[in-house]
Amino acid sequence: MVISFLDKGGNLISVHQMDDAWLASVEIAQNKAWTSVTLKMPTSNLAEATVPNAELYGLNTTNNGGIVVFGGGIPLTQDGKVVGGVSVSVSSVEHGVLVAQAAVNVYENLNVSVGR
Repeated sequence: MVISFLDKGGNLISVHQMDDAWLASVEIAQNKAWTSVTLKMPTSNLAEATVPNAELYGLNTTNNGGIVVFGGGIPLTQDGKVVGGVSVSVSSVEHGVLVAQAAVNVYENLNVSVGR
């Protein structure tokens, strides 16, 4: 598993690569987080719209291939604005979405507890 956090400008804040994680997952995780920040939506929202014959087919070939169109990247928001993104690249898309959502939940709970 690789977890990445980016700021609102799409810049890397932190990345953690677990032992024996796929080396490819480092870039995948960073690209998922970047996609969620720059498009202001979870990467899972792109899955159906980017299949062949769909409206956004080929989107993943833009931005030097940096757009990821499957789940695992989620923007972090504060007061309705994107302030960063988190992503997880792991054994399955389903697991990546679950872990990324858990990170979002922690972030949201921290914001509530400090009065933001």
